[in-house]
Amino acid sequence: MDETENKSEKQSENQIVEKAKIFGKKAAKKVKSEVKNLPNRIKNIDIKVEESYLSVKTNVPCMLFAAITAVIVMVLAATAVFFTVVKGPEKVLVPDVTGKKLEDALLELQVKELYPKINLRYSDTPGDEGKILDQSPEAGSITKGYSRVSLVVSRGVIVDKVDDYVGQKLDDIQMKIQTLFAGQTKPLIVLASPMYKPDASDAGTILEQDPPAGTSISEPVTVHLVVSRGPNFENTRPPKLVGQTINDLLQAITRHKIVFDITGHKAENGEIPGTVVNQEIFDSEFIPNYSRMKVEMALPDGSIDDNVYGIFTQKLPVYPYPVPMRLEATPSEGDPFTIISFSHPGGELTIPYAVPKGTVLSLYVVDKLNSRKAVN
Repeated sequence: MDETENKSEKQSENQIVEKAKIFGKKAAKKVKSEVKNLPNRIKNIDIKVEESYLSVKTNVPCMLFAAITAVIVMVLAATAVFFTVVKGPEKVLVPDVTGKKLEDALLELQVKELYPKINLRYSDTPGDEGKILDQSPEAGSITKGYSRVSLVVSRGVIVDKVDDYVGQKLDDIQMKIQTLFAGQTKPLIVLASPMYKPDASDAGTILEQDPPAGTSISEPVTVHLVVSRGPNFENTRPPKLVGQTINDLLQAITRHKIVFDITGHKAENGEIPGTVVNQEIFDSEFIPNYSRMKVEMALPDGSIDDNVYGIFTQKLPVYPYPVPMRLEATPSEGDPFTIISFSHPGGELTIPYAVPKGTVLSLYVVDKLNSRKAVN
């Protein structure tokens, strides 16, 4: 059995060897054939490459033309798109909205594709709240769509009724109304010249008004006021001034509701310089408040104790009631001081003084400087 198997194996090996030899011969023959045909195949490849090169070379102008044409078409297309995008809106005619209600004006501007820029302002005419007072650009102007139109819209009048002025000071009300309607051509409230009458309330206090408080304002209204002259229900006893000094006379001016018309002359015939030498005598014991009383003084011929004597005079308007005044002195050396504070109804004003030479006298009426004079 072993010999038989060995024999079979040898036969198989021989067969395999024979097949390998046959395959090797065929392969060698094929390789030899391929090598033999290699030059022809290379030659064919060169021919095809040359043909392709010639074809490309021949079509270069056409290719360049096509490329340039494509670039031009792209540029034209891009330009058309650019100008289509950046093209401005059409121009429109600005409508006239002045005098119209705000909502109506906004609708008209919306139709024209215009946008509002709103500013608020008080007006002079009652009942025009919410109306267009002014516009810019003006009506009829040509502008681009989507532009802004400035509108000035009325926020109404500053006041719509008459306030209650009774019990307040006339000066305060006059200042309030002047400030309230500053810059307006047609103030809605105008104060007529007031009427004055004696009253126990302080001078300048408003006692009555017409029209009354709460009256609605539909057009400019004139307000009539009745104003107190101050407590004028008592009379004044004239003082005895003969022999009194300047300081005594200044105190009398402060204490008594009398207007002293003071004159002076150089002291003579034993008169004491700087004193009252004569005064007006009335038939009755009492005289009405702020009656005028003549007083005459003897003045020194020169200075006394480095003081110069004289009478400060000033012409003032006639006031409806006595107003506060004061006379101040500012020496060339030293601090300023007040000579006298008093009330006076206006007209001719006379005040005696004894101050150092070079002093400046300043008269204040209701805390406002009225006049200034130097003593020489």
